[in-house]
Amino acid sequence: MRRIGTRAAGLLLAGLIVLLPSRDSRPQVAPDADETRAYTGLHRAATLGDAAEIRRLIAEGADPGARDSRGRTPLHVAAFGAKAEAMRALVQGGADPNALEAQRYDIVTIAAVRGDAETVRLALRLGASPRNVTSPYDGTALIAAAHLGHAEVVRILAEAGAPLDHVNNLGWTALLEAVILGDGGTRHVAVLRILVAAGAAVDLADRHGVTPLAHARARGFGEMVELLATARR
Repeated sequence: MRRIGTRAAGLLLAGLIVLLPSRDSRPQVAPDADETRAYTGLHRAATLGDAAEIRRLIAEGADPGARDSRGRTPLHVAAFGAKAEAMRALVQGGADPNALEAQRYDIVTIAAVRGDAETVRLALRLGASPRNVTSPYDGTALIAAAHLGHAEVVRILAEAGAPLDHVNNLGWTALLEAVILGDGGTRHVAVLRILVAAGAAVDLADRHGVTPLAHARARGFGEMVELLATARR
């Protein structure tokens, strides 16, 4: 295995600071108070979780694929609010469970970012695919959940057939993001453990040729180092 020295590790981490998306720049945006107040029709019913009104409006010809100013359908709005009955009514009325909003998020990724395991399960039951390529980073719901340390969501998506080794446009897999964007703590170690057990490639390096194990060593994440080293044997 190729090792990196202390100076190289320092340069690596300095470079990561430039690459990491900041919390404030996260493009996934839930409807704000002003947007919610302005909603009418299906978007308003989705915000309120009013499944009966959704069914009534669709029966009268309302379009379940209508978009707001940010490209959100009523189903996206319902997913942001974890409105389960509204989500069911919308899909039963013809809403596309794999539609992407303007920043290319689907309902699975919306729920995954929030760490909402129940809404992820529901979205999958409603026909949403765990294999969708989503977000401006060309990622997946699995990558988003791994990044944020949402272990139960990672488990659900892995069992549902999410692509374990999908590489986003930063050059990172879910496993790499758990190490690079994680804090080395309990949540991200749990994510790493699930991914390894599911069969994720532990030696799949980033675009600079740095492996997950090398990243874990550079960041001083001892438990991750032990887990990855054991998985390579």
